[in-house]
Amino acid sequence: MRTALWRENIQQAFETLAANRLRAVLTLLGILIGVAAVIAMVAIGRGVQNYIQDQFAALGTNLIFVIPRAAAEGPSAGAALQDISSLTMRDVRAIEQEVRGRVTVVVPVIQRFGPLESEGREAVTVILGTTPGYAPARNWPPQHGTFLEEAHLLNRSRVIVLGLTPARRLFPDVPNPVGRTVRINGVPFRVIGVMSDKGGNAFGDYNDLAFIPITVAQEMLYDARDPRTGELLVTGIMLQAARSEYTDEIVRRITELLRERHRIRFWDEDDFAILTQFELISIFGQISSVLTVFLGALGAISLIVGGIGIMNIMLVSVTERTREIGLRKAVGARQRDILLQFLTEAILITMLGGILGTGAGIALASTINALSGGEVRAAVGLDTVLLAVGVSAAVGLFFGLYPAWRAARLDPIVALRYE
Repeated sequence: MRTALWRENIQQAFETLAANRLRAVLTLLGILIGVAAVIAMVAIGRGVQNYIQDQFAALGTNLIFVIPRAAAEGPSAGAALQDISSLTMRDVRAIEQEVRGRVTVVVPVIQRFGPLESEGREAVTVILGTTPGYAPARNWPPQHGTFLEEAHLLNRSRVIVLGLTPARRLFPDVPNPVGRTVRINGVPFRVIGVMSDKGGNAFGDYNDLAFIPITVAQEMLYDARDPRTGELLVTGIMLQAARSEYTDEIVRRITELLRERHRIRFWDEDDFAILTQFELISIFGQISSVLTVFLGALGAISLIVGGIGIMNIMLVSVTERTREIGLRKAVGARQRDILLQFLTEAILITMLGGILGTGAGIALASTINALSGGEVRAAVGLDTVLLAVGVSAAVGLFFGLYPAWRAARLDPIVALRYE
């Protein structure tokens, strides 16, 4: 009996919508735009989340960074190494012993901006003095030639590996510059490799780097010794955990070790900072999650506006159909029957708007992907679609309730006399 009643209400709702096509289309359009906006906005937010995760994945996997606190707080670009660094090569060796078996590689780094010169051309880039473990830790193979090797460090070889950006600036007409000469502060270096394309993003151009043996960087190019102890300094230490679950243990061990080695009293702050890839992803993930909620809320406003439009048009419909309502009540229709009839119409039109809006939202997300060139992949999930359609039905129920209640409350005698 109830199934037959619902079938009859749905059939009547379709007949009513067909009889008032223009009104139905205008009402449906408001819901369509609202649902499309919700889906597109949430898809953009998720696309931003995926983009951030991809960019951190491009750094490498399970990475841990140890840097001087002065560097973490943003030192001036021209600051001397001894003014900002509290980390030494002895710290690097101590860390290697402390976390042995928990990491795959420990990589010391000296980082400075500097000009590269070759054949009358100049490229200002980030010059990294590092070790052979840097490239595999970053999942970054060379495109031409080779990366640094242990023999280069032991022999203090004047060799350099270029990123794509400085390679193209210095040798724009040379497909493979391996074997060419590049000068740093007048010192000649032989190019032994060019790195593959690592890409770039809001964090910078990953290709705008050049690599030299850390022993050469320490002894020839930079004032890299602590003036008090004479120890060789580094600007950072990069570690790659063997497994992600080792990360917390590694951070704890390094913190305890460096505090002891640097003789830091228990009430003093560390003179170093430890950053993990998971922490960075978590921070940016929280930001992007807030962005997703914010964008979804903007889309929801459009949906609410569409709901208000439904209520207005349904109220007009109640007024226009007053005699019909009176006639139905005169032949035995109850208030509940009238209420269900108008609620069915409201829910039906919002459901149709939700389905069409879903298609429009997916199409809009695809258009955004095409316009962004694949940089930000707006992702439409099944949960978003179900939520948008469900919310559209709820909007129809909520905003259609008052007009339906008003129709159900009409006095049949007054309704029959209505002109």
